[in-house]
Amino acid sequence: MEPRELDPEETKSCCAAAYGRDAVALLLGESYHPGGLSLTRRLADRLDLCEGGHVLDVASGPGATARLLAVEHGVRVDGVDLGERTLATARTETERAGLSDRVCFHQGDAERMPVADNAYDALVCECAFCTFPDKAAAAAEFARVLRPGGRVGITDVTVAESGLPEELSGLAGWVACVADARPVTDYAALLAEAGLLTVATERHDGALARMIDQIEARVRLLSMTAPERLAQAGVDADALAPYLEAARRAVADGRIGYALIVARKPDA
Repeated sequence: MEPRELDPEETKSCCAAAYGRDAVALLLGESYHPGGLSLTRRLADRLDLCEGGHVLDVASGPGATARLLAVEHGVRVDGVDLGERTLATARTETERAGLSDRVCFHQGDAERMPVADNAYDALVCECAFCTFPDKAAAAAEFARVLRPGGRVGITDVTVAESGLPEELSGLAGWVACVADARPVTDYAALLAEAGLLTVATERHDGALARMIDQIEARVRLLSMTAPERLAQAGVDADALAPYLEAARRAVADGRIGYALIVARKPDA
């Protein structure tokens, strides 16, 4: 039987549930995106954050980025995420770090964010824009919540104009953050339509390749030393292997990559 195509709301729910699972934390660690906190620091540098500024982290996950920005740049950070379980983890870890006075989290959809207009000096969105079903609506939200002159910083999966290999499409691809990825030029065009001018792009394809290698190595190690942890998290090492290999080939062939994009909202 052919798999049923999910509508946008079902896709969002599936992605939120998937990223809240123990499997994601087990395989990816604290930071749920290629490049980890090193690339987050690079993104923050490109945003020219000022102490005391107000930053929005869209699809904030377990809050690692929000906490890093608060500690290392002295900013206040609001995180928005769709997953209840992920938000609970973020709030617990933030309280444990003593940062609840500077970092807070809201449940919400990136296409309809529960935050005020013109409220933020900068916005970050890491490895999530490609999963939003209505990217134009999300880009418009980015523009809405930024103050004039504010900056958007995105890191995300990219694809060649020829698109993805078939084995990386479908729901498994959505959860893996690749199925609706676009070329860098498409992301820039979506931002431009929302009134956000791209001012810088950088390629970081190696970060994606390294994440694939790290996941594979971690699965191999756990399969030998703690298979019960994989089973408890619902990870089937044999089923995962073909997806990792397909992703590795696609990176090597230039079919998928990873990019950093900075865009600016014009001054009033």
